[in-house]
Amino acid sequence: MPLMHFHIVKGQRTPDELRSLLDAAHDAMLEAFKVPARDRYQLVSEHEPTHMIIEDTGLGIPRTPKVVLLQVVSRPRGKEQIAAFYRLLADTLQARCGLAATDLMVSVVENQDEHWSFGHGRAQFLTGELPLPGAKA
Repeated sequence: MPLMHFHIVKGQRTPDELRSLLDAAHDAMLEAFKVPARDRYQLVSEHEPTHMIIEDTGLGIPRTPKVVLLQVVSRPRGKEQIAAFYRLLADTLQARCGLAATDLMVSVVENQDEHWSFGHGRAQFLTGELPLPGAKA
């Protein structure tokens, strides 16, 4: 956790390019959110070009078929931490994958500790199996 769900246009990336995108996004998330390295939950959905319309809310942002819409589900993060994640993610994807910052759209959806179960039918943050934010190990 966080859970990262990438929406991309089908046929725009090779398997190696896709892996590079996922690795770069994971590294940006690790740095911005300070989570453990194995805290990696990523999904990719590929959409036909006609099934993915990503405009710009009137901001004049040009998009290409390489556009990435990233939905992140996470525990609450501060405004500064989220803003830093946006900047770091855009910079990392540009540097490592050649993704233009104009081809990246991100939405962060926050939820609470009781909304996560990592297996065994338990809420590990609530049972104490995983530490709560700010808790001493």
